[in-house]
Amino acid sequence: MKEDAELELLLSLDGASYEAAEGYVVEFKVQRTNPTTTRPHGIIYALVFRPKGSKPYVRFDNAHGVEWLGGKYVKAPVAYDHWHQTEDDAGRPYTFTTAMQLLDDFWREVKRVMNEKEIPNDL
Repeated sequence: MKEDAELELLLSLDGASYEAAEGYVVEFKVQRTNPTTTRPHGIIYALVFRPKGSKPYVRFDNAHGVEWLGGKYVKAPVAYDHWHQTEDDAGRPYTFTTAMQLLDDFWREVKRVMNEKEIPNDL
């Protein structure tokens, strides 16, 4: 039951865009879809932090698969969940557990990048 409420909260953010700091935005795209092996939680999502009019600094999404860089004895994930740590990062697998954990992980990375790039914030 709790996971359903968390998922509904995440879904309610669809289309939201916030100014995280002057010149920087956070954007959410979250929509229901039929569960598949690549999107087992039944949502398509993209959580983005970027400078206005530029490439994302941080992006968590499941729009496509990413190259698996693990060893030959570790099975590559089937789900498309991944995140981009920098604007030029091709993506790395992300283990989706709950909607709230996704939001926590996203905001943690946004704060890390804002601090690293010395962008004023109160996160």
